[in-house]
Amino acid sequence: MKILFLGEIIGRTGRQIVKKVLPEIKKKYKVDLCLANGETITHGKGVSREKVEEIVTCGVDFLTSGNHVFRYSNFLEDLDDPALPILRPANYVSSLPGRGCEILDLGRKGRVLLINLQGRVFMPHQIESPFEAADRILTQNSQEKLAAAIVDFHAEATSEKQSLGYFLDGKVSAVFGTHTHVATADQRILPQKTAYVSDIGMIGSLNSILGGEITTIVSQQQKGMLGDFEVASDPPFLFNSVLIEINKGKAETIERIDRIVKSL
Repeated sequence: MKILFLGEIIGRTGRQIVKKVLPEIKKKYKVDLCLANGETITHGKGVSREKVEEIVTCGVDFLTSGNHVFRYSNFLEDLDDPALPILRPANYVSSLPGRGCEILDLGRKGRVLLINLQGRVFMPHQIESPFEAADRILTQNSQEKLAAAIVDFHAEATSEKQSLGYFLDGKVSAVFGTHTHVATADQRILPQKTAYVSDIGMIGSLNSILGGEITTIVSQQQKGMLGDFEVASDPPFLFNSVLIEINKGKAETIERIDRIVKSL
């Protein structure tokens, strides 16, 4: 089984890049399942039903998210729609809308457990331990006949990401880090056959700051003040993703699939 996981899709620019690049990659690498972190697909921060549905038409099968998924109040009811293919981190309180895991049925390829977790180090919200949440979900699904289990760990600290990776080594097929928008070069297969990377990266304008307009963010940093996030839209464009191959629940290979796109 081949699973492609896309980096965070940054606003309209990111959606346009996915539309242009993804079909060719899926065909070339014979991808069985395409996943992506979509917490920034609307305006660089936040999610909407319309944008989730747009990304699905581009070839993404299911979306994960992170701390920005609750940004727009009019989207909260949509999170409870079981037909909408998006998760929110499982270790937020259970009273919040949405779900933190899902079993995806790929027919003859088997069933894939997708888990969305969020880190606690340097993150703004008080949430359950991602380690305990992961154990709880795996225990709840221990009787399922799974072909793979994939974790999106949306976290700031590299040490926390690595810790969860080794904690889940041999228990899941892959632990993919998201949130920093900066791709890391540490993709590897851990000792117990779990694929790991600290951060997949992003899909957005290359000459940007985390997908945002450079002048705007530099000004905010200089003044020490927060402000609006303006999505960068100038070429060239960056497409970050990771491709893994899984056999009987164990990762066999992991490789970065990155592209620089000159125009849209």
